[in-house]
Amino acid sequence: MNTENAPDVNDIQAHDTVTQDHINKVKNYLLSLQDNICQTLSLVDGGGSFIEDSWDREEGGGGRSRVLKDGNVIEQGGVNFSHVFGAQMPASATAARPELAGRSFQAMGVSLVIHPKNPFVPTSHANVRFFIAVKEGEAPIWWFGGGFDLTPSYVFTEDAKHWHQVANDICAPFGEDVYPTYKKWCDDYFYLKHRNETRGVGGLFFDDLNQWGFEKSFAFMQSVGNGYLDAYVPIVEKRKSSSFSERERQFQLYRRGRYVEFNLVYDRGTLFGLQTGGRTESILMSMPPLTRWEYNYQPSPESPEGKIQQYLQAIDWLAL
Repeated sequence: MNTENAPDVNDIQAHDTVTQDHINKVKNYLLSLQDNICQTLSLVDGGGSFIEDSWDREEGGGGRSRVLKDGNVIEQGGVNFSHVFGAQMPASATAARPELAGRSFQAMGVSLVIHPKNPFVPTSHANVRFFIAVKEGEAPIWWFGGGFDLTPSYVFTEDAKHWHQVANDICAPFGEDVYPTYKKWCDDYFYLKHRNETRGVGGLFFDDLNQWGFEKSFAFMQSVGNGYLDAYVPIVEKRKSSSFSERERQFQLYRRGRYVEFNLVYDRGTLFGLQTGGRTESILMSMPPLTRWEYNYQPSPESPEGKIQQYLQAIDWLAL
């Protein structure tokens, strides 16, 4: 991937606490995280393997996309690394943070979405990222972001509790208020306003994290990235051999439609990638390979398909 023209923060503010060495440290971690997640999920799948597709971005930077298709467990999943840079931040970033206007930037991260075959294995999403925006004569503005969330078609409360227990354990060393704050942020962010429901059972979401200083903020980002497998793999192992019928498969495809709706209407990462001229195939890797919509579908509230509605709201899973 092309990294020759990335803005060098040492040329902008050599005295600032975040230097090019810090940026390289984050990038090396993200590359190793992508490797670890792909290796582990390949073993869990037991049949498929991730195919790598490296790419360069004309405006600066690039990445490596890895996709597994038609595995034993994973119908389609992608684990992407990207490191892009440019002369100015896109509108999706400056709309909420006007102080970023007129700054060049670097953005790097790992983003993944796993769509399993079995309707009883939930879809999962995770990403961790780092941004730095620079302007001559001013200190760089930098921050970390990320999180993970779980989107089941059929909700098992013990799975949701496990997912949130891992999230809570990740956050605990950083302060007792961290989990409830980032859990609420996840519930609020992954919310489909036009459906009046959450995308799934939530998890963690954080952004603009720099108030702890670089080292602590970076450590938290790493904890979230590393914790994803601890949260997801036990659920996959428990559910991947469950028997299912065409009824459950069709409901899974219907619920995947909600995933598509959120990513195309609300997701800031999708908007950022498209507005910065990112690689479209990699950006839309998050879409499921198959999905469906059905007009005015209303399952009985007492049916297994209807019961999901009681869980598509902010719930204190650890208290159940």
